[in-house]
Amino acid sequence: MTDPLAHSGLVVVDKPAGMTSHDVVGKLRRYFHTRKVGHAGTLDPMATGVLVVGLERGTKFLAHMVASTKAYDATIRLGCATHTDDAEGERTWGEDAAALDDASIAHEIAQLTGDIMQRPAAVSAIKIDGKRAHERVRAGEEVEIPARPITVSRFDVHEIRRAGEFVDLDVSVACSSGTYIRSLARDLGEALGVGGHLTALRRTEVGPFTLDDALPLASLEDSPILSLSLDEALARSYPVLNVTAQEAQALAMGKWLEPRGLKGIHAAVDPDGRSIALIKEKGKRLATVFVARPSTL
Repeated sequence: MTDPLAHSGLVVVDKPAGMTSHDVVGKLRRYFHTRKVGHAGTLDPMATGVLVVGLERGTKFLAHMVASTKAYDATIRLGCATHTDDAEGERTWGEDAAALDDASIAHEIAQLTGDIMQRPAAVSAIKIDGKRAHERVRAGEEVEIPARPITVSRFDVHEIRRAGEFVDLDVSVACSSGTYIRSLARDLGEALGVGGHLTALRRTEVGPFTLDDALPLASLEDSPILSLSLDEALARSYPVLNVTAQEAQALAMGKWLEPRGLKGIHAAVDPDGRSIALIKEKGKRLATVFVARPSTL
């Protein structure tokens, strides 16, 4: 019997530079011959690395995917600020950074680590009164997005390179979802009084998915394969609760089970290793949050 979810799951793409995340979705629609393709967590065109894409029923899982933490490798240039906070923008201001010492840089990076308030980049996809911020900036509007709470759990400097009036920092950052690495570069440059922007960005992790899972986009044209089946994606993202065949059948129909003292969301997996649903205790019920394998399939 053919598995109705054989073509459903996730493709973790190593996005190349120069493409939008939507461009990647468009190519995968052609490679996999389906319109049901969507992505989680937009990457800027200049950025490379982990882009998680859902196919078929995998698109419905994206809303439930654990992506609360992300990690990046980046290069920050001190001595020049741009209107986009990255290398694609026009220079707005800058001061000679040659005199900056390593201790000053380390001190200000420490101030940008932990639970902080961050003002997102003006050239971003954030909507302001129904219109994206980057569209307002390109229309000549002054855009000021309110600061929001984020968490930077790791902000490590691997190398400091000095070239004339500029100082380039190779860094790695682990942070909460919604953090703008461009904004970290901007804020570091402002704190040091010299200006700063991002010159390179590579996402290395999105939740439980890493570069080890990622496939080059070019390879998918000749060999369109899933990185993880929907069964594997659920089990990778959440703690597994093994259920009986009878319980699996009930969950597939959207029914609830008796509670068993679980905390948080779990992936209910049947005796055949199939992920049936995401479940969570709600009061006196162990109820479904997302049914991966509904009985109607």
